[in-house]
Amino acid sequence: MLILPPIISHSIGFFLIALAAKQIGKFFSRYGLPYITGYLGAGVLAGPFILELLPKEAVESLRYIDDVSLAIIAFVAGSELYLKEIRARLRGILLNATGIVIAAFILIGIALFILQSFIPFTADYPFITKAAVSLLGATILLALSPASTIAVIQEARAKGPFSTTVLSITVVMDVVIIIFFAVSVAFASAMIDNEPVTISFLIILAVDIVIALVAGYFIGRVIAAMLSASLTKIMKAVLLLALGYLLFESANHVPGWIYDAIGVKIKIEPLLMSMVAGFTVTNFTRFRQPFEDLLHDISPAVYVAFFALTGIGLKLDILISTIGIAAILFGVRMVAIIIGTYAGGLIAGEPQNFRRYAGLGLITQAGIALGLARETAVFFPDTLGSDFATLIIAVIVLNEVFGPMLLKYALRQVGEAYVPESSRGEPRRLLILGIEPQSMTLARQMASRGWQVVVADTDAERVEALAAEDVDERAIPHIDRQTLSPLLKNEHDALVVLMDDDDASLRACMLARDEFGVTNLVVRLRDVARWDEFIEAGIRVIDPASAIVYLLEQSINAPEVVDLLLHQDPDHDVSQIEITEKSIDNLPLRDLRLPTDVLILEIMRDGQTIVPHGFSSVRLGDKVTVIGSPNSLTKVMLKLSP
Repeated sequence: MLILPPIISHSIGFFLIALAAKQIGKFFSRYGLPYITGYLGAGVLAGPFILELLPKEAVESLRYIDDVSLAIIAFVAGSELYLKEIRARLRGILLNATGIVIAAFILIGIALFILQSFIPFTADYPFITKAAVSLLGATILLALSPASTIAVIQEARAKGPFSTTVLSITVVMDVVIIIFFAVSVAFASAMIDNEPVTISFLIILAVDIVIALVAGYFIGRVIAAMLSASLTKIMKAVLLLALGYLLFESANHVPGWIYDAIGVKIKIEPLLMSMVAGFTVTNFTRFRQPFEDLLHDISPAVYVAFFALTGIGLKLDILISTIGIAAILFGVRMVAIIIGTYAGGLIAGEPQNFRRYAGLGLITQAGIALGLARETAVFFPDTLGSDFATLIIAVIVLNEVFGPMLLKYALRQVGEAYVPESSRGEPRRLLILGIEPQSMTLARQMASRGWQVVVADTDAERVEALAAEDVDERAIPHIDRQTLSPLLKNEHDALVVLMDDDDASLRACMLARDEFGVTNLVVRLRDVARWDEFIEAGIRVIDPASAIVYLLEQSINAPEVVDLLLHQDPDHDVSQIEITEKSIDNLPLRDLRLPTDVLILEIMRDGQTIVPHGFSSVRLGDKVTVIGSPNSLTKVMLKLSP
């Protein structure tokens, strides 16, 4: 029988568990639960308290997975703080974040201090240790979750000032909390070890933070140099993972070497270093996009491994005995965040609707909070250890389960959830004049894409002959303002005319343009000699004969483009979006942080077409044509047109 070293056998076993955890996470997501709930559940199931697929000592031997995962999570947190995006809303964001920190820190800290008397492993702690536990617990429970917030906003197709500000607050809070955590760990360590808080202690604490900030900046530069190298993407991913591991290992060993050399206790916070490194690459180098692409490729596997390992390390007996305490802390945290955002929003001058519901949108927790809980268990193995981490993780899981539900509720209450696609800068209400097989097919196709379609004709017999249950057909007596009024509303509408009479077609288009402001006008022309007349009126003209010739030509020269136009490429779509987000006005395309599979084809500005490049800027009112996957186009719509 082949006997492997424990670290190798544990790693192989964990790899198989992580594969199962990924599938379990997908299963959980089908029922509206977060992926991480499935990952944690798989870890608990495989851990020493149920199936014992891995022994207790495996968690310690797999510590390197924690180190790598926490570094990547912190890189992601730093990369989320893109200054150019939040600059316009910075005052409101900071005031809301301040309100949350003050209210939640006080209320959660007090609640945790009182509840420790009812927690088995903390009931006998002395006063000063309970105060340290309260300090650490309150700090960790202040963390939010940008990734979960983004997922909910995208799922709800929400857009508007509420969605944008809530997301920005979650990003800024992650940065604030990691810095707070470094300070809290230092104070908690002094309190538990009965060390006095002197001037020298405060100076050393300041030095610790400065070292982490400076080291993080230089690590960011190292990452930028790595990204600039002529290496494969896989090699860059391996190097980034290795760098994350070295960061945490050095943070564990370098302070000891410094103490042996000069007798001063220096504590370097690896999460803070990693976060600053990610922030540096995103804001101060030209490798923001490659860095985000690399993190996008790495992070799914990292999250599976991290959350599954966290589940394996959970003490199920402690979890069960403290679930009531966790529920109370969940409630206190939610109330504290609501109070903090209301006060911060009041000072910032936010609308009443924002102040009323913003707190509900900031409940979700995930990666950073779990990382801080795990780090605390490592920093204080004797006094707190995995028991404390289990209690905090129980609260985090409740926040991760109920937080998205509360955010969806808040988005609905402020009117930013499930916004009609008409606000994307493209019309959603479509009127087709002229009933025939082609118009019926067009109506069905556009309806399947979310448009509200009406097909109308002046020939009642034709309407009756082609009537179908899945298409809204209407007979109108003639073309005039009165008959079009119920069918056209505003400039967001579109009109397609497939009538046999070119005079009637022109009259319908002119009425739609002059009376209702409709600018998206398309006509199938019968008499090609009248082409210039329609073009001068601002009407798009389709000549069937020339259109077929053009499609045949493009099928030879650019077959993929034809597949896209004919909807034969289900993986990509084209959309036109009007820029209405004020914070990106005059921002270069390269700074928009669009999904990697999205390409901007053209920019329409004041009737002029601009062929874009990375340094082209977008302005309010521009209409940009983008190509990408349907899911990515939804993300682009949320960013460009709130």
